Amino acid sequence: MSKSLRRVTRALADAGLDIVPVEMAEGTRTAADAARAIGCDIDQIAKSIVFHGVRSDEVVLFLTAGGHRVDPGRAAALAGEPLERADAGQVRAQTGFAIGGVAPVGLVRPLRTWFDARLLDFGDVWPAAGTPRHVFAIAPQKLVELTGAEVSDFSSKNGLM
Repeated sequence: MSKSLRRVTRALADAGLDIVPVEMAEGTRTAADAARAIGCDIDQIAKSIVFHGVRSDEVVLFLTAGGHRVDPGRAAALAGEPLERADAGQVRAQTGFAIGGVAPVGLVRPLRTWFDARLLDFGDVWPAAGTPRHVFAIAPQKLVELTGAEVSDFSSKNGLM
């Protein structure tokens, strides 16, 4: 088991949840890949999109439905400054995960996090579990609680940002 997957599994167990991440042989690098592999609606995929503040360089996390994209203007308004996509090095350093496997739990440090309200329309959502091949099912409200995320309107339908 990779260190990243172990961190996610431990975070879930520490929260008192009996959730075991699932490995998808086809991979889950994109929301479409994950939805096909799991057999769920694309919007049940909880994408982790990592940005950094242009002025502060603070790294922030947006959890959005798989068929949605983060609207840069709305995201910047929530963060209080212009945002840019974090590069692979920033993502790895600030989350402990590589792009394509960023989990919303088990982060190496807490991040300010926002949660797409669309995800609340489902009984379960599927975030990455620390690798591009692992995901886990969780009730969206439980994910909000675990991450301390603020449920917000920052996304729009379609697009892959």
